[in-house]
Amino acid sequence: MKLPRINLPPIPIVPTARALVLLALLAPVAAVVAATAPGAWIIAPAAGSALLLLVLIDGWLAGSMVNFDYFVPADVEVGQPAMLRVDATIERDSDASLPEASIGFEPRLGDRGVASFRLQPAGEASRFSGVGQAVPVRRGTGELHDLWLRWPGPLGLGVRQVHRTLDARISVWPDLSPVRSPVLQAFLRDSQFGLVARRIRGEGTQFEALSEYEPGMDRRRIDWKASARHTALYARENEAERDNQVVFAFDCGQSMCEPVDGLPRIDRAVSAALTAAYVALKGGDRVSLFGFADHPQVMTPFVTDTRAFYRLQSAAAELDYVPREPNFTLALATLTARLKRRSLIVLFSDFADPTSAEMMVESVERLVRHHLVIFVTMVDTELEDLAATEPDSMGDIAVAVSADALARQRALVLQRLRRLGVNVIEAPYERIGYNLIDLYLQTKRAEAIG
Repeated sequence: MKLPRINLPPIPIVPTARALVLLALLAPVAAVVAATAPGAWIIAPAAGSALLLLVLIDGWLAGSMVNFDYFVPADVEVGQPAMLRVDATIERDSDASLPEASIGFEPRLGDRGVASFRLQPAGEASRFSGVGQAVPVRRGTGELHDLWLRWPGPLGLGVRQVHRTLDARISVWPDLSPVRSPVLQAFLRDSQFGLVARRIRGEGTQFEALSEYEPGMDRRRIDWKASARHTALYARENEAERDNQVVFAFDCGQSMCEPVDGLPRIDRAVSAALTAAYVALKGGDRVSLFGFADHPQVMTPFVTDTRAFYRLQSAAAELDYVPREPNFTLALATLTARLKRRSLIVLFSDFADPTSAEMMVESVERLVRHHLVIFVTMVDTELEDLAATEPDSMGDIAVAVSADALARQRALVLQRLRRLGVNVIEAPYERIGYNLIDLYLQTKRAEAIG
């Protein structure tokens, strides 16, 4: 998005750090002169005045800015760099250092809250251009609020500096880079559930057609009633069931707001879910998103076509970060009440203590009575590192023992879920998406959803 060109009023001259250091060094010189030759006291203020005059001259030689433009993208995906460009026209001495720009923004668009970069010559005389990056760490709308430009004179003693308040925004969406990855696209082209999906007869349980029985066919496929009517052997041809309901449920509570490799767990989960949702839509199934924390947040209608995939992306962008414990009982009861038929429910969650885990297990136990459930959680690498680190002190031993106890409790909870009939995926965040796709396709081929 290009923003209007800004014409500037006269710009003040500011001393650089080098000038301030030289001015500070004059203080001990003045003290020595005053102690050894009191009559020569005029040397110190004269030297200070000369330095200030040099700063003014150097700032004047820095040249004046005619105008500048800045460009920001309208939207970007979380975790992906947003390119911020500044173009400026500065009439200046070519021997001076290159201009510098800094753009300030809210923490949602980057941890440091500022992007600083140099402007390079842009080919034309007096034209400079530079590009900085902002890497968003949370979804939502991020604001850019300030822009600073400075360019020094040839001596590096004075700079011209301009500050302007910005009114620009960037919409931060879920990360869809796994959906666009060549690996997934190649998989979809070769898969029977993908871009060239075709009906493969003889698999699945959904009736497709009758055909004359031929030697070599499975005898269990013979339809005896139809054969009796036609006085010839006919076999049933089936295909894999489609139009299954798949719900991706997200715990947006406190545990899922914790960062994993720079991004919150919920954003890692959203990227994996949207990747699997795209594959499910290609497979002819219906997909919905459900988000909850201390109360249900979002439940989308079922999407039936990849052309409506943007609706899932928009709904996922609205999932909030809630620093409170999730209410599994209310959320999963609400989800169960809204589902009118057996569905595949993929639950993304995490737990930090046995109490919250117990509430989650009880709610999931009621859910598996009517639906097929996949529980997805990310490997807690920090907990594993704490438990495996060789201790050097009594404090390290206490930390390692506590971490090992938490890891054991986590393993017990996941084992309880498996005993309930829940399929559990526990993997690093970069693998959960592909593991989920594999398990989904395996479940679909087994006709376990309908």
